[in-house]
Amino acid sequence: MESLVMKPNSVFWRGKRVLLTGHTGFKGAWLMWWLHRMGAQVTGLAQSPLTQQNLFELLQGKDLCDSHLIDLTDLDAVQKLIHQCKPDIVLHLAAQAIVRTAYEQPVSTFATNVLGTVHLLEAMRTMHAPRVVVAVTTDKVYQNREWPHPYREGDPLGGHDPYSASKAACEIAITSYVDSYLKAQGTSVARARAGNVIGGGDWSANRLIPDAVKAWGSGKVLDIRRPDSVRPWQHVLEPLSAYLILTEKLWHDPSLADAYNFGPPADQAASVREVINLAQQAYGQGQVRFAESIEGPHEAGLLALDNSKARSVLGVVPRWKLDESIRRSLHWYRDLAQGANANTLCQADLDAFLGTT
Repeated sequence: MESLVMKPNSVFWRGKRVLLTGHTGFKGAWLMWWLHRMGAQVTGLAQSPLTQQNLFELLQGKDLCDSHLIDLTDLDAVQKLIHQCKPDIVLHLAAQAIVRTAYEQPVSTFATNVLGTVHLLEAMRTMHAPRVVVAVTTDKVYQNREWPHPYREGDPLGGHDPYSASKAACEIAITSYVDSYLKAQGTSVARARAGNVIGGGDWSANRLIPDAVKAWGSGKVLDIRRPDSVRPWQHVLEPLSAYLILTEKLWHDPSLADAYNFGPPADQAASVREVINLAQQAYGQGQVRFAESIEGPHEAGLLALDNSKARSVLGVVPRWKLDESIRRSLHWYRDLAQGANANTLCQADLDAFLGTT
């Protein structure tokens, strides 16, 4: 029988020392803000925000955490911070996460995603062993066979493109450190593989919803390269909630340390074309030009996740369907452009997600 639907427990997080990597990014800024609301003592490790407009600054992130702008490839700096903050929990989100950027900059992508993660693990091995670590990788760690079946956690890892390969390699490095050192030191480490994330506050390049908002907001036509690519889309609060719940479970039961898929049911994976059509409806305007032939470097065409393990073991059940996720995402950007406060918009989404409104 499936477990009861879970929600993050704010009482658990109150006073916990949390090291959050990637706190200046889209998902990281949302998670930093949520952890602060629950009373956690958050230390952030990341590079400077990559976009001029970014959620970290809109939320006044420097007031919400002890923010450190550190490159994960700097082992000495990472070790020094781990020694200083002595975290109870590490939530590792920092990464070079853009597929097309990875094609353009493969060396720095592998350096950040693999060596950067190794540096974090090495610091935890030698300087301070936290009780729980949740390392976020991606749904693209699987050896993609372009088949209609959703990928399960035990399927082979792989990666055609540099981003996917770097994340698969990252998982192998994590497993090595766990088996060789961290498990014996009493640190429970889980790997979280989340589907494609959307939501208000993302201005990254080469991402579908941000590209749509930028184009439509300036009256330009949105060009879509791969309209028939299928992905497991979800609102940003879905995986963040899952990371928090996974952490809480690991704190009390180390035997749950494993890999978990977080995403919508496999039959709710949708094509880029479907997402854009829903986004047009939510935005109320905007022109689109769908490419008739595939251009650019290789990207997976069909990808869906089996989330049954997260549902049965952790009680993590997706809350919002695709149309709701897209509607809330587009309205977030629209309302911000009309003068709304980012904190207020995030609060409204969180209250709706948790069912407190």
